[in-house]
Amino acid sequence: MDLLLILTYAAICIAVFKIFRIPVTQWTVSTAVLGGIFLISGLILLMSYNHPYSSDGRIYFTSAPVIPAVGGIVVEVPVAANTPLKQGTVLFRIDPRPYQFTVDQKRAALAEAEQMVRQLKAAMDAADSVVEGAIADRDRAQQSFESYREIFESSMQRTGQSAVSELEVENRRGLFLAQVAAVGTAQAQAQQARLAYESQINGVNPSVARLTAELRNAEFELDQTTVRAPSDGYVSQVFLRPGMMANPLPLRPVMVFINSEDRMLAAAFIQNSLQRVNVGDEAEVSFKAVPGKIFKAKVSGIIDVMAQGQLQPTGALIDPQAPERLQPGQTLAKIDILEDTSAYQLPGGVVADVAVYTHHWHHVSILRKVLLRMSAWMNYVFLEH
Repeated sequence: MDLLLILTYAAICIAVFKIFRIPVTQWTVSTAVLGGIFLISGLILLMSYNHPYSSDGRIYFTSAPVIPAVGGIVVEVPVAANTPLKQGTVLFRIDPRPYQFTVDQKRAALAEAEQMVRQLKAAMDAADSVVEGAIADRDRAQQSFESYREIFESSMQRTGQSAVSELEVENRRGLFLAQVAAVGTAQAQAQQARLAYESQINGVNPSVARLTAELRNAEFELDQTTVRAPSDGYVSQVFLRPGMMANPLPLRPVMVFINSEDRMLAAAFIQNSLQRVNVGDEAEVSFKAVPGKIFKAKVSGIIDVMAQGQLQPTGALIDPQAPERLQPGQTLAKIDILEDTSAYQLPGGVVADVAVYTHHWHHVSILRKVLLRMSAWMNYVFLEH
C-alpha cells in the first residue's frame, strides 16, 4: 500500500515536470522529493491511525476431528468427500454385532434380576405366612400350658391332689417356650426376607438398578457404532474404507469434519491502528482470489485478547523473554461482508486485504479507497510457483 502511494506520487511529479516543463535541477528535484516525503508521511500517518489497513485478513473456520466413541471394524462409509451434509447424516458405521451381543446379554441379566425381585417378594410373603403360623402355634401352646397350670393349681388347693401331674404342666410349659422361640426365628427370617426385597436405590432394587445402568451404557455404545455429522458441514477428505479398524484414540482421527456454520472473516491489525475503530464502522474487503473486486463490509466485533498474552497452567514461571512473547502481537477484528459472495470461490483460509473507515478525518478515506482498489487490480498480476 505504501509503495503504491509512492509510485503514484512519483508518476504525478513526472507528469507535472513534463506538462509544465519544469527544469530538472537539484533544487526542483529536492523540492519534489522533500515535498513527497512530508506529504506521503502525513497521509500515511493519517490513514494508518484513522483508516487502518491490513493485508492479513483471512477466512477462519472450525474443523472437528472425527473420532469414534467405540472401536471396531468399519462396515460402511456412505459419505463422499466435499459433499454438503446435514447434522445427523451418517459418516460411517462400525460393525455393531459385538455391541448388540452385549446389549442382549444385559437385557437377559436385567430380566433375570427383575424375576429375582419377584421371587424375593414371594419369599417375603411366605416368611410373613410362616410368622403368622408360628404365632398361632405359640398362642395354642400358651393356652394349653395355662389350662394345665390352672387345673393343677386349682385341684391342689381343693383336694391336695391334681388330675394332671406336675411333669405334664412342665411339658406344656416347654412346648410353649419352644413355640415362642419359633416365633422369634420366623420373625427374624421374615425381617431378613423383607430387607432383601425392600433394599432399594431411588426406589429400585440395587441389582436391577445396576443392570439397568449397564444396559443403558451398552445401548449407548451400540448407538455410537453409527457415527454421524456433528453439525452442518462436510468431510474434506475421506480415506476410511470398509474393513479398516477404527479406534477411539484421541491422536488417531479417521476423518476431519468442516463446520460450515462457523466461518469468520478476521483481519489482524497492529495495536495502534485499532484505537479509533468501533463496532459498526464501514469496511471494504479485497480478496486475492477475486482480483479487482471490492466487497462492502462492516466491523462486527473486536477480539479483545491476543495469543501473546495467554497463560496456561504449567510447571514453569512466566518468561517475558519466551519466543512467543517477544513479538507485540496483533489484534483481530471480525469483519462481516455485506454482499453476497456465493458466486465466488472463497474457500476457508483464503486471504484478503481489509480497510476500515472510521468517522475521523473521513475525507482522507477516499485516498485509502483508491489505494485499496489499485491493490485489488494488482491481484490480476501474479506468478505461479
